[in-house]
Amino acid sequence: MPSETLRGLPTDTLADRAYRAIRDAITTGELRPGQKVTERGLAERLSVSPTPVREAIRRLEQDGLLERTGPRTVQVAAFGDAAMQDLAEVEVALRGMVARFAARHASPAQLDHLDAVLDEADDLLIVIKQRHQAGREVSRHLDRLLDAMQRFNEGVESCAHNPVLVRLLGQTRVFPPPERRARLIERISKNDRFGLDRYGSHRALVRALRAGDSATAEALVIDDARGGLEDLLAAPTAPAATSASATRT
Repeated sequence: MPSETLRGLPTDTLADRAYRAIRDAITTGELRPGQKVTERGLAERLSVSPTPVREAIRRLEQDGLLERTGPRTVQVAAFGDAAMQDLAEVEVALRGMVARFAARHASPAQLDHLDAVLDEADDLLIVIKQRHQAGREVSRHLDRLLDAMQRFNEGVESCAHNPVLVRLLGQTRVFPPPERRARLIERISKNDRFGLDRYGSHRALVRALRAGDSATAEALVIDDARGGLEDLLAAPTAPAATSASATRT
């Protein structure tokens, strides 16, 4: 029976969907480092023919997430190696390109929406800080904050008006959204200074988008994305660490 991650797929763009499903299974630990898998076995778990799985495996080999062990067999590569760092650099570069396109094509209404999302995030940060200082539960507000920042990132992608680029970014993200959120929450829970950062780089990004300054927008996003991925790929932060990792999305 297909697992929660490796479930049956629709008939359209099967190779892309198989790629994302297998990659997500790897990054969430459903497929463990060193585990051997076969084209036929993956095809059965995905309820597709071996052809799209074969193409997905080829791409995952190029990403460094799978290693060939035989004509029809592969194994999951170890994490934390140069391949993951290379994939992170690809994601960083693509996110920067999205920002560059957004500076060229964003509409005033879209930019107003981004500012509104950041206003919501700022309000949530204040509440989270106050509740944290009072020793009260913050998980519900934290979930709302992470939801807001996801909407902000999706809003920036919409501003780019480049579906091909956005699709490529989705295919090359180091962590699928559930894994990324879990890692963020883990680090935030160990950070007693969370809530001090007011998303200054995000405000600066919107200002650059309004000015049509593609170079500045790209530089801001690259710096933020690189730092955020480095934090997520590294070991969890200590309790006294700075709040930067908690606010990068």
